[in-house]
This record gives sequence, structure tokens and C-alpha cells, in this order.
Amino acid sequence: MDPVRAQRAQLRRLLTVGRHSRFGKAHGFAHIDSVAAYQARVPLRTYEDFWKEWWQPAFPVLRDVTWPGHIPFLAESSGTSTGVTKYIPVSYGMVRANRQAALDLLCWHLRARPYSRLMGGRGFMLGGSTDLRTIAPGVQAGDLSGIAAVTVPLWTRPNIFPPRDVALMTDWPAKIACMAELANGLDIRSISGTPSWMLLLFDRLAAGHPDRPRQLAAHFPHLELVVHGGVGFTPYRSRFAGWLEGSHAETREVYPASEGFIACADQGPDDGLRLSVDTGLFHEFVPVTELGSASPRRHWLGNAEPSIEYALAVTSNAGLWSYLLGDTVTLLSRNPPRLRFTGRTSYTLSAFGEHLTGHELDQAVATAAAAIGVQIMDYAVAAEFPDPSDPRGGHVFFVEPAEPAKLDSASKFADVLDSTLARLNADYRVHRTGMLAPRVHLLPPGSFAAWMETRGKLGGQHKVPRVLNSPAMLESLRRHVPPTS
Repeated sequence: MDPVRAQRAQLRRLLTVGRHSRFGKAHGFAHIDSVAAYQARVPLRTYEDFWKEWWQPAFPVLRDVTWPGHIPFLAESSGTSTGVTKYIPVSYGMVRANRQAALDLLCWHLRARPYSRLMGGRGFMLGGSTDLRTIAPGVQAGDLSGIAAVTVPLWTRPNIFPPRDVALMTDWPAKIACMAELANGLDIRSISGTPSWMLLLFDRLAAGHPDRPRQLAAHFPHLELVVHGGVGFTPYRSRFAGWLEGSHAETREVYPASEGFIACADQGPDDGLRLSVDTGLFHEFVPVTELGSASPRRHWLGNAEPSIEYALAVTSNAGLWSYLLGDTVTLLSRNPPRLRFTGRTSYTLSAFGEHLTGHELDQAVATAAAAIGVQIMDYAVAAEFPDPSDPRGGHVFFVEPAEPAKLDSASKFADVLDSTLARLNADYRVHRTGMLAPRVHLLPPGSFAAWMETRGKLGGQHKVPRVLNSPAMLESLRRHVPPTS
């Protein structure tokens, strides 16, 4: 109830335990007595900094490196922005903290719906493969969903779907088909997953039962809760509204990361996400405009300000210390602490000084989709740089509608997209005069799934990258997903 006090106490506990690690000794944790002293001794670091200096020399056995004791799990991140798999340490303390955060989510739901019967049926967890690989004695690596599955309390297992043999499947299309078939007739009360993959599941359910309405209520009449996270929800909101029509289920957003459970919705879908302040994480907020500077200002809940876009850094009970997540957020309020996820630092599109954020891109794509009467499965955007034939550059958007779109609608989509971005972002409006108009390619349904499969990134926690900052990724998409317009 006192978030500032809770965060100060959280940092103190982390430093007390962390002082026994090599990292803690090197940074003088024993002599740190305040947030300011901590920030003075421990610089901001990225994954690459931790990997090169601390984790790689001991990998995969991280004992007493940045956290005291043995690290039993390594979460393989999706590598969305770079395409490179990362290995994030997960301690038993982090496992317990994630479980506590999940119970917080349940409590917020029960407060909103005191007569809930959520636990009277099954919880459908649409995650990646739960098959973990043993990469060293006592060290397992895999999806975070897999780590959660093998550490789930025994008392919850009868209520969790899918069964273990299906959860272990790595062939994503076969897994979706199997889950859709097995779920038919089950009393599913909750579904959780990444929005784009949930929509694929819903489509598969509908294809298997063409006699039923394309609504979740026709398959799961007692569904209460749809938990979504991992990507911005704006492009998917209209499709979910259609699937939830006639249902008494509510959607609740979460902000999970391989590095820890950051926040979850405690009120309505437009009220922001309640920051987790006492579940093993200490949060710092760095103004996005100061990233890369020699001495960026570092705020915390005690002095961060609403309405400013920050890069989020976390200190965790798995040995992350002022670790830049690569995410950007805006605080809506400090007490209670609520924030809005605005995108990735790597998702900022600024090849020509336009400084477009992931949140603005999501809004513009959703607005353009509504203008041509389509619903979006996924999209990606990249900068096209000047060439000898034209000194101007621009943006190219690859957009996959849920249903095949008319070829001539790409032009209108591009016009609405352009005008919406200009309305949302003053920098874009100014620099647009020297840029080419955005080009839009409408892709056939299933295109992004096919592309992700060629990259070995299909399903589970893997997400389609919104901004293709890598020329190799752009060429890969163009090669495997030929546009129809």
C-alpha cells in the first residue's frame, strides 16, 4: 500500500543477499545504504554487458556470479529485436516471485468479480514447449513458460491445460491443432498467452466446428478471464472484441518478461498496469532521450514523473542489477504505481529523425485497419534508405489482415497510416516533408507464421518483431513472405 517504502525495502533485501556474490563484492554492496548510493556504485548495463563481463566466462554454471548460490534455470528469451537468443538467469527465488505475482493477478480479478468461479474449471496456458534442455548438471534451459510448468505447485496441476505430453510438443502447428481438439468440451475458465497466438488457436477452434458461431462462448461457455501480454494489444483489440461477443469473460493485461514479472492490470483495460513493487524486483526509470549519454538520469518510484517516456531497468532476485530491459514505459501515476508499456527501445523508428514509438505505430496501424474494414493479425515495419535514384527515404509496412484484403485497399491504408502518424507525432509531421510516403504491403493470412517458422521462432513466447532494424531480417521477410500488393 506504500509503494515507495516497499521499493526501498525491496532494494535493501536484494543488496543484503546479493552482497555474497562476486558481483556484490566487486560493487561494495556491504557499504550501500540508500537508493542514491546504489545508483552511484552500480552502472546501468545491457544484456550484452552482463553476458561478456559476468555470465559468459562461467556459462552455463552460474554459481555465486551475480547472485549467490546456484542458478538452476536459464530462460531463453525470444530474441525479438535482434534475432539472437539470450539466456536470462532464473533463480528459485525468482520462480517464487513469479508465482506471487500471478497470485496478485488472481486477486485483482477476484476483487473485480467477487463471485468468481475461476478455479472451478481449467486454466488454458498457451505457452511454448515445456521441454527443458539439461545443458549442465543441475542447469536447465528453455522457454520461461517451460520453467513455470515444471515448477508449478502440485495442487494446481489438475486444473491446468494442456496436459504434459501436449505441452512438451515443439511442432507448433501440430500443437495448436492438438490443443484445439482436446480443449473441445472441456470446462475452460481462463486462457492466457500472446494475443497473436491466441487468435491462431481461436481460428483453429472455429475451423474444427464450422457449425458454431465464431465466438469463444460457443466453445467455452464458462470462460471468465483472458490474460494477454508480451506485445501491445491495440492492433488485436477489435478481433478479441469479436471473439468475446456474447461472453461474460474479461480481458486482463500482464507485463511479463524473462527477467521478472513487471506489472498486471488491476482495473480496466485502459487504466494502465499496476507495477509489482514487492515481488523480487526493484525498478528504475531512465528518460529515453538520455539513453546512450554518459550520465543518464536514473529515477525510481520515489522521484519518477508521470507522462515521461522512460526506459525501464530492473534489479532482480536472480542476479540482474540495473539491467536495461529494452522496454519503454510511461508512468500514469505513482501512488498507486501504474504504467503503460509503450514499446521497445529497439522498436523506436527514427531512421530520419521521426522518433516514432511502438505505441504510436500500434495506434496508427489499428486506425488504418479500421479505415479499410480489416482486422490485423500482425505487422512489421522497416526503414527504406535513400538510393541513387531518389535522395529520400521512407518506411515500408508489412501488414497481415485476418482475412484476405482487396489489393486496392493498400493505398487507402497507407494514406490513413501516414496522416495518423503525423497527427500523433510532431517529429514525424516535420520530417515527413523530406520523406517518401509510407509503402504498405498487405500479406496473405498465415504469412508471418510461415516466416517465423523458417526462423525457428514459431509459437509460444516468440513474437513477430514490430520494427526490423536489421537489414538481414528485412531481407529474410521479403524473401519468405512475398507481398500481394
